[in-house]
Amino acid sequence: MRKNKVVIGFLGTQLDAGRGAGRWEKWRPTVSLVQHDDVVIERLELLYTPPHQELAHLVRTDIQTASPETTVNLVPLAIADPWDFGEVYAQLFDWAQAYHFDTAREDYWTHITTGTHVAQICLFLLVESRRIPGVLAQTSPPKRQQMGDPGSYALIDLDLSRYDVIARRFGAEQRDAVQFLKSGIATRNARFNALIDEVERVAVRSRAPILFTGPTGAGKSHLARRMYELKKARHQVQGDFVEVNCATLHGDGAASTLFGHKKGAFTGAAADRAGLLRTAHQGVLFLDEIGELGLDEQAMLLKAVEEKRFYPLGSDREVASDFELIAGTNRDLRTEVAAGRFREDLYARINLWSYQLPGLAQRPEDIEPNVDHLLARAGAELGRTVRFSNEARAAYLRYAQSPDALWTGNFRDLSASITRLATLAEGGRIGIALVEAEIARLQWLWQPMGDARDGGGDDLAGLLGEEVLQALDLFDQLQLAAVVGVCRRARTLSDAGRQLYQASRTQRTVVNDADRLRKYLARFGLAWEQVSGQAGAQAGKGAGSARLRDAIR
Repeated sequence: MRKNKVVIGFLGTQLDAGRGAGRWEKWRPTVSLVQHDDVVIERLELLYTPPHQELAHLVRTDIQTASPETTVNLVPLAIADPWDFGEVYAQLFDWAQAYHFDTAREDYWTHITTGTHVAQICLFLLVESRRIPGVLAQTSPPKRQQMGDPGSYALIDLDLSRYDVIARRFGAEQRDAVQFLKSGIATRNARFNALIDEVERVAVRSRAPILFTGPTGAGKSHLARRMYELKKARHQVQGDFVEVNCATLHGDGAASTLFGHKKGAFTGAAADRAGLLRTAHQGVLFLDEIGELGLDEQAMLLKAVEEKRFYPLGSDREVASDFELIAGTNRDLRTEVAAGRFREDLYARINLWSYQLPGLAQRPEDIEPNVDHLLARAGAELGRTVRFSNEARAAYLRYAQSPDALWTGNFRDLSASITRLATLAEGGRIGIALVEAEIARLQWLWQPMGDARDGGGDDLAGLLGEEVLQALDLFDQLQLAAVVGVCRRARTLSDAGRQLYQASRTQRTVVNDADRLRKYLARFGLAWEQVSGQAGAQAGKGAGSARLRDAIR
């Protein structure tokens, strides 16, 4: 069934005006709507303000002369000020709410060529929000004015879901931004990918502070810089990226470095100093290890973040700096707040967007693409192509992705390892001997940490008690020590279970690694909170020892 075309539009008090026969020689946008041979307008809802009633009647007469089949409904709107957005929108909204739209039988065009700019914007918004269903109609005059030439018209559909090309372009731009934040590395860890997806949206939409929490070397500084570069490319910041490690700031020097000082503010202040917050004006300030700041500096920072104003040391006049803040820490600031070492109000202010960056050991599936990325980068720096042999690559990845690889320095450790391999590779080829030597080097580097963290005999004695430990077979002691070591490196109980049962879990129809690990620990009277260090060892020691002692008896 052919639908009738209905046009909704404002009277053009200037463009639609004209008297005498000469008015037919000029282009009048509202009249031109019915002069196109390929369009039949069934009805025109002509909106106008009462002072222009006479012109509205004249235009209706002319439209009926040009197109007798078109019905023109004159719709007066009591708008006192056609440039008052609130008044115009309210009048149009109320009219649209009361109007009976019959989309099954009629197609609606909203004419936006006439009326004030305010009226055109309001009509656009009402069509975009589907308060007025249909499309926008834009009419244009002919290149040469001549009688009877209606010019041209264009229809604009604001339902962007219909524009596949535009939708694909927006999607591609978002994917490109995500890849930019990840440095083009095809990461496979679902948790990390979801984190970066959200960080990308926040980076381009928000100016609020962002907090990155994670172990040293997890990539907090790198991600902060990439966020700045993304904002810079979108023209959202004009200033610099200013980075400071708060762990290096002490005493008067901390406040001076951040907030600046006046000459003579303290001993050694021989000249005025602007400070890093002012240097970051209209840019991004990255405060790494923010948990190391003193309480006084925290109070000054809170004011600067909230008000964009602060006092340099020794000054009685405020200065301004409009910076965006990204903070990083390897501490749990919730614990620091509870202990009184970090201000609760500052934590609340910087915790709007908070992200926990997983360490490399928690992203074993991402080690391979990062190895490829780092190897290409090392080769570029060395000015030659460097590659693994197939055997060497398999051996390196097998160790790098195993629980034995601690990666205590996270990506710094991995980057250093790949740099060593690339530098020592003869003829640009990394062989198995070189990989075996590198694995031995990594094991030596991590040995003190492994002894402390992998649940050795002393550690088990602390968990179980010496009497209970001696009642266990050496086999059970060694196995339990290895399990405790994996638990202490894992982020969660489920994460530890996945690592420990990585082979057998693929052969099960129902996979519950966490429950299997929980039951194993319970055999020794232990709970996850004890072995992972998330609860006081002494608190669990007595209960665990008693349960196991009872089991042995």
